[in-house]
Amino acid sequence: MIDRAKVWTGTLNGLALEPGGRRVGLYDTTLRDGEQTTGVVLSPEQKLEIAGLLDELGVDRIEVGFPRVSDDDRRAIELVVGAGLRAELWGFSRAVAEDVRAVVDLGLSHSVIEAPVSDLKLDALGVSRERMLGRIEDAVHAAVEAGVEVAFFGVDGSRADLDFLVEAYRRAVAAGAVEIVVVDTLGIAAPEAVGHLVGLVRDAVGSEIPLHFHGHDDFGLATAGAVAAVKAGAAWIHGTINGMGERAGNANLCEIALTLEAIYGYETGLRLERSTETAHQVAGICGYAMEPWKPVVGENLFRRETGAVAAQFHDPPAVEPYASDLVGARRAIVLGKKSGLDSIRIKATELGVSLAEEEQRDLLAAVKARGTETRRLVGDDEFLELARQLGRHVEARP
Repeated sequence: MIDRAKVWTGTLNGLALEPGGRRVGLYDTTLRDGEQTTGVVLSPEQKLEIAGLLDELGVDRIEVGFPRVSDDDRRAIELVVGAGLRAELWGFSRAVAEDVRAVVDLGLSHSVIEAPVSDLKLDALGVSRERMLGRIEDAVHAAVEAGVEVAFFGVDGSRADLDFLVEAYRRAVAAGAVEIVVVDTLGIAAPEAVGHLVGLVRDAVGSEIPLHFHGHDDFGLATAGAVAAVKAGAAWIHGTINGMGERAGNANLCEIALTLEAIYGYETGLRLERSTETAHQVAGICGYAMEPWKPVVGENLFRRETGAVAAQFHDPPAVEPYASDLVGARRAIVLGKKSGLDSIRIKATELGVSLAEEEQRDLLAAVKARGTETRRLVGDDEFLELARQLGRHVEARP
């Protein structure tokens, strides 16, 4: 559970919220849905490496992939299955017999089985409602008969006719599905709508059936939707590292975990102190750059350039909502156009440079001029160079 002494959110949330007090499971789909990020192609060995990072991060379940996509995907699943990870491994299958056989052949004992349930999707595929219900029943039954524990995943459920959605879930449960995934495929549902949908499905299939929520971020609401799902009773939240996924991506597991624990009082079991390292490692493997202002793991979260903020740098709760080590980040003063005297003083001390008060002012002016001219931060080496240029009496301490 999170160290509450490292969370500095004040009293407002406590006045507005009832504490969660229960465990929420995290289901990672980086290896499958995350790889659908445009331009990302992972080798089997890279997927194995990411799976190891996810396991060390503490996610409960890892979706290892969709074996019928390619031979590489099948090989990746074999590697992950053979790695002896702690996390529970889940396959992915459409409501198609060949997909189910591929999951069974790989020895996976848990799998999502997906099928479209909105009329928009069904019409695009040219499949009737009744025919799709038959496919769902047949696929779930075949998987269960083969010893696979199934969670049925209703694609585009947030845009489906609700009576048909409920019927699809009930048929899946009757065929043997033991868990149900409520899905906001295009990220269109307001948090309140997610809560309503999860509650409706819970009432339809029974409270004894664990519910998942799988959301996307097209309106920037994925984390809020995940929280709403948990509050409505969802036991499992799906997401990816860094919110990877097609279009605007999936829900971001590290953001969700920190929000649930620090603000809402739920427990996730995620090793939050590994969040930053894991996020950057996965980004490096996948070959993309993260926004520096990204919540939880962005490099700017604990870097301070503005002079007014640097003046409070010695008092983290004054300028930050939670401790940097909570998410495995490092605090730092950086220099540039917006620096102040306190920025110069802190950086000089950090680099072992002795400066008189007047030299600090001269150096601040030089730093601000360099930052304005180059339109970027002034690095440590540049700072030392400027210090040498401006003060004959500036000496580096041994």
